[in-house]
Amino acid sequence: MNFSELPIDVNLKNTLKNSNFINPTPIQSKSIPDALMGKDILGTAQTGTGKTLAFTIPLINKLILNKDTAGLIICPTRELAGQVMSAILKLTSEKINIGHALLIGGESMHRQLKQLNKRARIIVGTPGRINDHLKRKSLNLSKVSYLVLDETDRMLDMGFTPQIELILKFIPKNHQTLLFSATLPNNILRISQKYLNNPVRISVGSLVTPIEKIKQEVLQTIQEKKYSELINQLFERKGSILVFVKTKHGADRIVKKLKFDDHSAEAIHGNLRQSKRDRVIKGFRSGKYRILVATDVAARGLDIPLIEHVINFDLPQVPEDYIHRIGRTGRAGKNGSALTFLTTNDQRNWREIQKLVNPNFSVDDRSQNFKRNKNRNRNRNFKKKNKFFNNESNSFNHKSSKRKKFKNRKRPKNFTFGKFKKNRFKKNRFKK
Repeated sequence: MNFSELPIDVNLKNTLKNSNFINPTPIQSKSIPDALMGKDILGTAQTGTGKTLAFTIPLINKLILNKDTAGLIICPTRELAGQVMSAILKLTSEKINIGHALLIGGESMHRQLKQLNKRARIIVGTPGRINDHLKRKSLNLSKVSYLVLDETDRMLDMGFTPQIELILKFIPKNHQTLLFSATLPNNILRISQKYLNNPVRISVGSLVTPIEKIKQEVLQTIQEKKYSELINQLFERKGSILVFVKTKHGADRIVKKLKFDDHSAEAIHGNLRQSKRDRVIKGFRSGKYRILVATDVAARGLDIPLIEHVINFDLPQVPEDYIHRIGRTGRAGKNGSALTFLTTNDQRNWREIQKLVNPNFSVDDRSQNFKRNKNRNRNRNFKKKNKFFNNESNSFNHKSSKRKKFKNRKRPKNFTFGKFKKNRFKKNRFKK
C-alpha cells in the first residue's frame, strides 16, 4: 500500500506526493486506515518510525471534510511540538488552507493570541501553555473532535497528568482520541481505559528493543579520563554527533572545553530560552555545529536526520531513556551508531538497562570475576602491609615509646607559659 491508495482528499494526496512521501512506514500503514474511520487508537512504536504522519494525515483529512471541527495535539516538549507543527505545515498547501496555532512556553504570548484569533483549527502545544490559555479564556476547545496525545509516556514521566486531565475537561465527550507512545507502562494503560473508547491496539516492533540498524558500542573507562576519551572519539568519527550528559551544568562545562579545543559545539538544555534553543537546533541541522551536547530534554522530539552518532557521556537516570537517546540516530531507516561510556559506578544502572533491552539478560561473568580479583588484590595488599609492619616491629615500637615518653613528660615546677610576655605588655602599656 502507498499513500495514493488511501481514501483521503485529492489535494492532500498531491501534497504528500510533492513532499516525496510515497510508501508509508509500518506504524502509518496500520494506524491511518483505522484513524480515517474515526476509531480511537492506542499506538506504540519506537522513535523515528514516523508516528507524526500517522496522526497528522487523518487529522488534516478530517478538517478538510468538516470545516466546523478542530484538532488538538498535546506534546511533552517545545521541540517536539515545533516539529509536529512543521510537519503539518508541509502537508497544508495553499489549496489546504487551515488555520493553526503553536502554543508553547518561552515564546511570545501576543503572537499566540494572534494565531488563535485567526480561527485556528489545528492547535499544537505543551500542557502548561495550553492550560495558561484556558485560564485566560483565550482558547476555546468546544469544537475539538480530534485529540492526539503524543509521547504520552514522556508526559506522564514529566508530571503532566493533572494538566492533561484539566485540558480534557474542556473537550467535548464525543471526540476521537489517538494516543501514541514509545513505551507502554501501566499508568498509560490506566489512562487509555479511562479516556479511550474501545481503542484499536497497534504495536510496531518491540517496545524496549532499540532499532536494529543502530550499532551499539560500550567503552569502559574511568571518570577522570571520560573527556579525553570523548576527544578521541570525535576525531575517529565522521559526521554530526549528539552527546548526552546528566546535568545542565555538565553540558555547559563540556561545551566550554570543546570550544577551547577548537570544536564546533553547542549545548541544549532546559535553562535556555526558546529563541536560543531554536537557534541551536537550527545551527545543528544546517551543519554550523558538528557537536550537540544535550540533557534528556532532547532525548525525545529531536527529529534531525543528520545525527550519525550518539555518545552517552553519562548514563540516563531512567533505563527507558536509553532507548530514546539512541533513537535520535538511525532514523527513517538509516544506519546509526551509539556509544556508551561506562565506569565502575555505572555497573548497576547498566545492568538495569540491559535487563530492559534484553529480558534474557544475566549478569556477565566478567563483571563477577572483576569484583573477585579486586577483592583479592585488596587482601594481598593488606597482607603485605602486615608483613612489612611485622618485620619493622622493633623500630616502630621504639618510635612509639619515644612519643609516649615525650607526651607524659612533666614540666618543671618553675615553668609558667607566656607569663613574662603578658607582664611585659602591661608594663609598656602603663608607661605610655
